[in-house]
Amino acid sequence: MAEGPQRIDEFMNEAEVFYLATVDGDKPKNRPLGFHLLKDDKIYFGVGNQKEVYRQLTVNPNVEVVAVVGTDFLRYYGKAVFEETYDFADSIVAGNEFLQSIYNDETGFKLAVFHLEEATAEIRNIAGEIMESYNF
Repeated sequence: MAEGPQRIDEFMNEAEVFYLATVDGDKPKNRPLGFHLLKDDKIYFGVGNQKEVYRQLTVNPNVEVVAVVGTDFLRYYGKAVFEETYDFADSIVAGNEFLQSIYNDETGFKLAVFHLEEATAEIRNIAGEIMESYNF
């Protein structure tokens, strides 16, 4: 069995769609995402810098990612830390035609890439029992 980030990446790949929860003032916000990337033992996520989710993350970086596979679910939570430049994001966009249609000079939108620090990942069964747990 894969360990840590690799195991979380595998779980999210199997789920295909996962959900990112943020805080907007005193209200929770949740949205589906499909992009993640495992690189150098970190799982990266991307959001558009023009979106409310980006603003929410810059105001309050505490987030939770949830993915479901069958009757098991992943809870991956911590603090979002954005890349300081857009170089990494630009390389991701360059390799993806769909992302290029959104994040380009014409729209002016940029993909903001982040990973989680001070993070915990738990894979639980439907009864809520922790089957696997990792700290990053």
